[in-house]
Amino acid sequence: MDFRRLNEFLPTSKKEIDALGWTQADVIIFTGDAYVDHPAFGAAVIGRVLQAAGYKVALVPQPNWRDDLRDFKKLGVPRLFFGVTAGAMDSMVNRYTANKRLRSDDAYSADGRPDLRPNRAATVYCQILRQLFPDTPLVVGGIEVSLRRLTHYDFWDDELKPSAIYDTAADLIVYGAGEKPIREIADRLNAGENISDMHNVPQTVFSVHRESAKDFLDSDAIYLHSFEQCKSSKLKFGFNFKTAEIESNRIESARLLEDCGDHTTIVNPPFVADEAELDAAYDLPYTRMPHPRYAGKHIPAYEMIKHSITTHRGCFGGCSFCTISAHQGKFVISRSRESIMKEVDAVVDMPDFKGHISDLGGPSANMYRMKGRNPVACAACKKPSCIFPSICPNLDINHSALTEIYEAVRAHPKVKKLTIGSGIRYDLFLSEKGFRDESGERYFKTVMKHHVSGRLKVAPEHVAAHVLDSVRKPSFALFKKLKEQFDNINKSSGLRLQLIPYFVSGLPGCRERDMASLASELRKMRYKPEQVQSFTPTPMTLASVIFYTGIDPYTNEKVYVARNKEERMRQQEYFFR
Repeated sequence: MDFRRLNEFLPTSKKEIDALGWTQADVIIFTGDAYVDHPAFGAAVIGRVLQAAGYKVALVPQPNWRDDLRDFKKLGVPRLFFGVTAGAMDSMVNRYTANKRLRSDDAYSADGRPDLRPNRAATVYCQILRQLFPDTPLVVGGIEVSLRRLTHYDFWDDELKPSAIYDTAADLIVYGAGEKPIREIADRLNAGENISDMHNVPQTVFSVHRESAKDFLDSDAIYLHSFEQCKSSKLKFGFNFKTAEIESNRIESARLLEDCGDHTTIVNPPFVADEAELDAAYDLPYTRMPHPRYAGKHIPAYEMIKHSITTHRGCFGGCSFCTISAHQGKFVISRSRESIMKEVDAVVDMPDFKGHISDLGGPSANMYRMKGRNPVACAACKKPSCIFPSICPNLDINHSALTEIYEAVRAHPKVKKLTIGSGIRYDLFLSEKGFRDESGERYFKTVMKHHVSGRLKVAPEHVAAHVLDSVRKPSFALFKKLKEQFDNINKSSGLRLQLIPYFVSGLPGCRERDMASLASELRKMRYKPEQVQSFTPTPMTLASVIFYTGIDPYTNEKVYVARNKEERMRQQEYFFR
């Protein structure tokens, strides 16, 4: 271990804490991932945010939950609270394939080891900490619990489960991007407030005895069907999801209440983030490196993203199988150009940088700076997507700001190549008639000429119209138009790029005949599919609700779903015929 660099990281051991001269950490964070001090790793971001606020933060990566629990005890008790996250991925998605088989590796572990985190890691870590330290405040966050903040369908157990606030026994769940709520929680605990009284922190979830729920019924609050009612009625579960999705995609959301047994789950509305706050989180002094404890080891996820840069958060696509809107929200928050270029300077100064920035984007690469022209109209909007079934007339889809960022990065003297690895929403710049405007045409030509390393990957998902409608994606005819424009630019610019489409089997509405149509269409276009996947129902998505109920909660109409393993596997086999 390189002890010379240890003071540049959050401490992970008693020796490191002693070397800093601490007698006690203020906050101790447990994470299911290896510790990489990079802004793409949530535990590092939260740790740095708290550190910047003046708190002493320690971090325990991938604690052993199967021995005498020494990893949970080694740093002692924090002065303020324990923080817990399962990691950058849902632990069940991380550990299992769509066919519920154990994966052979874990991209967020050193050397890809697959056995360093438990199933439902956030719950396991929280239960251990609650058992060992029952009087210490416990706060859990990250994508795993964010998507389980209300009654949800669990694909792996094939049943409905209640809010994660109960299984984890945490005092608070922080959902979504947690920088603002975690800072408020720390400040209020530091000021002497009891966490059991901390019921008005935005973007948090907690539970109270049912008789106390009336205290949280303000004029805008929405009382959902109870967990028990959802278990007995798929329509009521669908209604709950629809309401939660609508509220999570509003600028000003309502508080949600949902009974479970003799308790009530309460979801406070989220904070509204802005550019300055996003910049501040990304401008913190990350080393952008794995902790020295991993010297000589390979962390696959880090190798993929170490030279990448995030430009924005949020996505207004509203794809029915995607968790981004439930986690980050529909409205895009973009970083300033100055903050992005500051991070470019940090990347090019990394000792292993050879001139290639591997990505510059977000959940969707080309939503940077996009927002509604009229904020009043956005505030009133309840639609889950700004671009399906058509582009909202209020949405400004000008790509110029993003193209100019690309140009500025290309002009950096130490950057030889910038590629775009994030997914591109081609319906933002292309219609079936052609390019929507000059900025979109310029953007796509710029990407093809300067930012593709041989292959451009896009995600049409399927070819059948009714399947695409069920997942809120544009028609396959639009992909064909993209292919036409792609081939034209290839030819006119003397390029030899390949267009690689991504497809999914087993989506809501998809039958075997639809997979046969997909396979036939690909043969006609002379495509041999490489980027394919079987649909995995994940909590708090429309597609998972339809998978469980067989009903679209927005229309209450029946939707066919391939539920049994054999049919799901048969559908997947069409990719390889």
